Amino acid sequence: MKVIILGADGYLGWPLSLRLLRRGHQVVGVDNLATRRAVEEVGSDSALPIPSPKERERAARELGEFKFVFGDVTDYKFVRELLRKENPDAVVHFAEQRSAPYSMRDVEHAVYTMHNNLEGTLNLIYAVKEVKSDIHIVKMGTMGEYGTPNFDIPESAFVEVEINGRRDRIPTPKFAGSWYHWTKVYDTYNMLFANKVWGLTFTDIMQGPVYGTRTEEITGERFFTRFDFDEVWGTVVNRYCVEAVLGLPLTPYGKGGQTRGFLSLEDSVEALRILIENPPKQGEYRHVNQFVELRSVREIATFVQEAARELGLDVKVEHVPNPRVEAEEHYYNPELKVLPSLGFRPKKVMREEVKVMIKDLLPFKERMARYSSAVMPRTRWK
Repeated sequence: MKVIILGADGYLGWPLSLRLLRRGHQVVGVDNLATRRAVEEVGSDSALPIPSPKERERAARELGEFKFVFGDVTDYKFVRELLRKENPDAVVHFAEQRSAPYSMRDVEHAVYTMHNNLEGTLNLIYAVKEVKSDIHIVKMGTMGEYGTPNFDIPESAFVEVEINGRRDRIPTPKFAGSWYHWTKVYDTYNMLFANKVWGLTFTDIMQGPVYGTRTEEITGERFFTRFDFDEVWGTVVNRYCVEAVLGLPLTPYGKGGQTRGFLSLEDSVEALRILIENPPKQGEYRHVNQFVELRSVREIATFVQEAARELGLDVKVEHVPNPRVEAEEHYYNPELKVLPSLGFRPKKVMREEVKVMIKDLLPFKERMARYSSAVMPRTRWK
């Protein structure tokens, strides 16, 4: 199988490339390096040193047929010609601005997020329609599209409802929590429409926050993926692990009852591999919830604190004012059935994996310390 990965320089894109190569697939990695520049913009860097794209290309070729292409998905001509030249079986779309805080910084960052994410996805949809309509589009969405509703979250794009005595089938209700998350909602609606009118084939993945430093293929520095830990780009588990290494208090926002569905980097890559190798039927829109454990940020702080203590690190937990507008105690029960039906079995448990992460990060303590001021929340929703 030949797979194009848009956003191949990223936290997920790079290890997924390695996994697919090891499985014998051809991979074309595409990126414009926007995340590298944006992380530098907020005064931070990857905790783990990451090679240049050229160095990554050389390393990846040790595993299989890989090439890196520099390009921007907001350039329609580029996307169209890429598909014509490479003739892929699947395109994995990770090439979006992926940070909620970054999208909430100010009007410029909000507009950039909307422009980059929506235009990129629409360009891909139209290019597939024009060039090769049977390409399987694997699109990374987020569990954050749903918000935190007071009902069980179905693993379905549609639900049956009754309004004023009339029944109908409508898209599953969603209420996102940032401009970034809203772009993912709009992406879903755009894909549903493209599937309806043109019969394009989609896997739309509602993924929870991912944590971790390694996968089976990340065996040394040449294969490191990026690992962000600042308040703009770092997800909560990754941020806590860096705080522990630096001797900073772990910082749950507000009460710390915010609950989400988490999964490790290894489990994310394996789930994605399964979805790519087991595509939906041609012309089908497949909706997938992708997570392993439901955890509150308060629980996660306890896991990291316990792991740090086992490694001789004295770490405190210090709740800080929540910079976001969100429910801090809420019901949360999403459905999970598609991935298990395809044979996905999680390999990692958060309580154990955070100890591995801290061990991996300790050699880079000095590197991370240079950016310690970027860890505490500065981006506020109000």
